[in-house]
Formats: sequence, structure tokens, C-alpha cells
Amino acid sequence: MNPQPSIHSSLPDDIALKIASSLEVRGVCSLGSCSRFWRQLCASDCVWEPLCRDRWPGLALDQQASSTSYGYPADLHHNLQGWRGLYIKKHNEMAEKAAGVVNFVERCLAFESIEVGHYLKAIKGLNTMEFGFKDIQMFFLKPDLNVLLNLVGLHYCIALLDTPAEYLMEVLHSCNISERQVHVQWWKLGRWFYGFRMRDELHSRNISLGDLVTCKDEEVLGVLRRGAVHEVLRIQIAPAKSETQRQDPR
Repeated sequence: MNPQPSIHSSLPDDIALKIASSLEVRGVCSLGSCSRFWRQLCASDCVWEPLCRDRWPGLALDQQASSTSYGYPADLHHNLQGWRGLYIKKHNEMAEKAAGVVNFVERCLAFESIEVGHYLKAIKGLNTMEFGFKDIQMFFLKPDLNVLLNLVGLHYCIALLDTPAEYLMEVLHSCNISERQVHVQWWKLGRWFYGFRMRDELHSRNISLGDLVTCKDEEVLGVLRRGAVHEVLRIQIAPAKSETQRQDPR
């Protein structure tokens, strides 16, 4: 009895390659674990190069300036695993940087809230380390993280990456975090009234991550963007009470 042909043996190589090239990273890794044929195919440069360029658009441009005589960027020439190895290396580097930002935010938390200066410093750090949208999606827009870390990543995408709102909403819904809420409170300098300055004004608002994307409360978004300037004396950001109860059910 003749053995049945495997699935890949009946597929032309170009069709198999097209299938692998249409997948995201997780799908490529899963397909590569199916057989020796798929493992070799899914490790090829023509599969991983587009994944690298898609996640880090500036990566290819930076490296093209230092190419070798073989036509590969210098980092690839010294890396026997090619574009797949470069992807893994860059992913690990970004994961380490993300962990540093997470630790910074957690150290700055006082009574579950963070001062706006530290909050904006975390966002500036993401920009300095050149995080892309997919890096933020992978490391910060996750339901098991403190909602303040969700907010840092989301605000970075809105303010510095200029990510379209529809992309952000799709990710928030897919990660089931669009309804997570933060509590923002800020103190404004008291107004002058007949030569006397009145007491400082306390404002507070609960707002969901989804509402921030759709700018349903532009005042809160403006306060977060500007920080403590002009008449705003202080800003604190915390998980909304329901979020605090969810993260610490005691």
C-alpha cells in the first residue's frame, strides 16, 4: 500500500511560500512546527524580511547604508539565521526596553496613582527608544497589565505615532481593554475675584481607553498632553475604582 502524499508534496513551492508569507509571526511559527518542509520554508529570508520591515520600517533604511558585498545588511552578514535571526534579536531588544519602561512606571506609582511628570517621561522614553505601533500592541496593550501601562502605550500611539483611530480601536477591542477606565484628577489655580484669589479648583474624571481614542472627552486628553503647565498645578492619574478592585480583589 503506497503511503499517502503529504499536503506539502502536492503544493507547488511558490504556492506554499505564498501561504507562509501571508501569515503574521505567530502563524509562521505555528506553521513551521508542522513538518521539516514547513520548518525550512518558514525560516527563509523571503518570509521574515517583510515581517521585519513591517514591524520596524526604519530598520531596513538604517542598515542599507552599511551593506556587504553579498547584498545583505551588515547585521545579517554576521547572523547565520538571516532575517529570522534579526527579527528575534530585535524582538528581544524591544522586550527588554519595554520591561524597563514597565519597571519605571511601577516604581513611580504612589497609592496606585502616578504624577503626570513621570507619566509623560515614560511616553518620552518610548519615543526615544523608537517603539513602533506593533511593539506597543505587543508589550503594552494587554489586559493583564495595569491599566496605566495600557494608557501610556495608547497615549504614545495617539500623540507621537499618529496611529489612525480605527487601528487603535480594533486593537483595543481584540485585546478586550477598550472599556478599561482611568481616573484623572487635576488642580487648577483658583480664579481671581474682586482682588482675591479663590481656592484652587479640583477637577476629576473617569474615562475609558476607547473614549480617549475617539476623543469623546477632549478636555481630559488635553490635560494629559499638556501636563502641569499654566494654570494647572498638578495632575494625578490612577486606575478607576472598578479597575483597582479588579486588580486587587482584597
